[in-house]
Amino acid sequence: MNRFQAKLVEHFYDLRKSSIEILQVNVGKLCNLTCSHCHVEAGPTKTKENMNWKTAEAIVALMDDLKPQTLDLTGGAPEMNPHFRYLVAEAFTRDIHIIDRCNLTILFEKGMEGLGDFLAQHHVEIIASLPCYSENNVDQQRGNGTFSKSVKALQKLNNLGYGLPDEELNLNLVYNPVGAHLPPAQEQLENDYKQRLKNDFGIAFHKLYTITNMPITRYAKYLKAFNQLESYMELLINNFNPHTLDGLMCRNTLNVSWDGKLFDCDFNQMLGMGMGNRKPFTVFDVTKKDLENWQVRTANHCFGCTAGAGSSCQGALR
Repeated sequence: MNRFQAKLVEHFYDLRKSSIEILQVNVGKLCNLTCSHCHVEAGPTKTKENMNWKTAEAIVALMDDLKPQTLDLTGGAPEMNPHFRYLVAEAFTRDIHIIDRCNLTILFEKGMEGLGDFLAQHHVEIIASLPCYSENNVDQQRGNGTFSKSVKALQKLNNLGYGLPDEELNLNLVYNPVGAHLPPAQEQLENDYKQRLKNDFGIAFHKLYTITNMPITRYAKYLKAFNQLESYMELLINNFNPHTLDGLMCRNTLNVSWDGKLFDCDFNQMLGMGMGNRKPFTVFDVTKKDLENWQVRTANHCFGCTAGAGSSCQGALR
């Protein structure tokens, strides 16, 4: 039994799926950036790990079966997948809320002309990664020049109607800590972001989500290189908060990989912790009955979602 599962037993908590409200699809690892905190280990060279047409079609069929409230598209840079717009259009016709987890700089890549207009026309909510309002911190985590491009992208989205108080085009930002520590209080940091971005660049947005960096894959290697992996894990464990358990995203989210395999969350996907009964569940053959009362698979990285105020793809839990 892993330490996280032991903690659940200690609190008499049985972590199982409820109804699937969010279908989260990781369309691949191809990305125009190579960020140090990226749990997906995405980058420009990951051309093979990219969703094909057959899998995209199966996801549309799964939407019809599960009828989720939300389609959450992530990557990599999800927009770089050739079937990204197909998935958006199909979800839009089904009146499913759509989220695009955007790194902002993608708006200026070749072939992405008109991307902002497409997202606006389909009422896609944009959740954009901006780990700080400081140029040095952002460029340190995501590469030189990233902050400047991100600012220009946010200004472009504002011009399209995104992020404005009286508009329905949702623009939300994501903060990831640069160092090996927990995120600060979400509400206060959101106020700081809004003030700085408005005063410095005239940028408006709706919400800021604080997300704890997960000690797996590339970020685990980063921590290990600086001899911080063990201390960071202990930080997460020592800050376990049982009040976050009911809000964990693995309870109402079904995660799909680029090759159609199913997982409890995107982090489990990166660790190969698939769902299945004798054989892996996939979008090609899973049924609603397979998912009923499914016991979520856990490991020690799950402490990242339950530390402090908690962490999910929609920010802090408490």
